[in-house]
Amino acid sequence: MNFRECFEYLAGRRTNQLVITSAGNCSEMWWEVTHDRDNVFYLEASMSLASMFGAGLALGVPKLPVWAFTGDGAFCMNPGMLMVERQIDLSNLTHFLVSNRCYGSTYEVRLPNAAANDYAAMARAMGIERVYFFDSLDVLKREFDAAVLVPGHKFVVLEVERVGKKLKEPPFEGPEMKYLFGRSIERAAGIKIFDE
Repeated sequence: MNFRECFEYLAGRRTNQLVITSAGNCSEMWWEVTHDRDNVFYLEASMSLASMFGAGLALGVPKLPVWAFTGDGAFCMNPGMLMVERQIDLSNLTHFLVSNRCYGSTYEVRLPNAAANDYAAMARAMGIERVYFFDSLDVLKREFDAAVLVPGHKFVVLEVERVGKKLKEPPFEGPEMKYLFGRSIERAAGIKIFDE
């Protein structure tokens, strides 16, 4: 499916979900589509830990749903994240694996074993019970509510086409993003994160 159209659809269906995006195409495409400055943490130096960052948020703020987006390039660096996700089994965490079979942060260099990698099968092998695979926007739209909005830990593979160009990175430095995102969580969850 078309990467941009997929993210446009997801952004349009988003309500109060906190969003974490991994380095490369996930962060850059979400920024291009939404220009969201407050409710997204663009984890540009994620080194495969976007879903673990998201799991920490989901654990710390259990009344808010969390969407963690990981590119398959990042995922290949640390598939062991699935073991942790399965063990903690957070009902408010949805892990989207965006598969375009390349490293988006390095100008779409092809992934090793790209054609054979079956990420949904890997998640099932780790014991994750709610695993979904979408390579069609029409099917994603038809099954979105049942796959994504029903509470429970989910692993959702989105098979998308390559972008074909380098996208613009979100224009934030770490400290600025930390405060924008943290203040957003404070407002949404009614909790205190930062001291005065």
